[in-house]
Amino acid sequence: MPEPFLLGVLGGMGPLATLDFQHQLLEATDAGSDQQHLPSVVWNVPQVADRQKALAGNGPSPLPQLLTGIKKLNQAGASHIVIPCNTAHHWYPELSHASDAPVLHIVDTVVDKLIQASEKPQRVGIIATQGTLDAGWFQQRLNAQGIETIIADKSELETWFVPGCYAVKRGHLIEGGQLLSLQAQALLTRGAQQLVLACTEVPVALRAVNAPFLSLTHDPARLLAERCSRLWQDYRLTYLA
Repeated sequence: MPEPFLLGVLGGMGPLATLDFQHQLLEATDAGSDQQHLPSVVWNVPQVADRQKALAGNGPSPLPQLLTGIKKLNQAGASHIVIPCNTAHHWYPELSHASDAPVLHIVDTVVDKLIQASEKPQRVGIIATQGTLDAGWFQQRLNAQGIETIIADKSELETWFVPGCYAVKRGHLIEGGQLLSLQAQALLTRGAQQLVLACTEVPVALRAVNAPFLSLTHDPARLLAERCSRLWQDYRLTYLA
């Protein structure tokens, strides 16, 4: 029998996004009792240096604090680790290398979902931080599968995305949702058939304003939660049944 299943969540980026991810884990897991739910340990420490500012050259790197979180989760016995923050995956190679437990990559879940769809979209809009867009994880992986990607321009990022994202971090979900809805609508107007909400603040904000296009969106954190739930269910049925 392998080591006990225990999901480690490297969170705090931001704290609301981490709580939302935990809720999505609950929703994704088919459980008939407390004991059948997915076991997890969460490092929800929001004092991690700002990822957007770090990648823009305007602040310190969060890597030392992220490595501390990885160390704590490994010490707690995590069998798998996830990071419900898209931008933090800029440091994925260092974090994965430092971890005894495998670190699941958030982009993989989105790409798998889109390419396995019964009707694969031809054009997908990506709503993300400048750092995530510059890294090109989503664009490269989707383009390799024949899916064109549409991203925000500099003006849209400055006018809608960045202030919308930070509004959510302040707890102003309606304000954030209104701004991020404008960003989403701009990508749809430019031809996106579906949207990848590749920043964990975005789905929370769009749900808060009940955005009319939610059925066209993909939430990487939700898809990551569903993947974790499948891993847990496989473990539970194999070893705990």
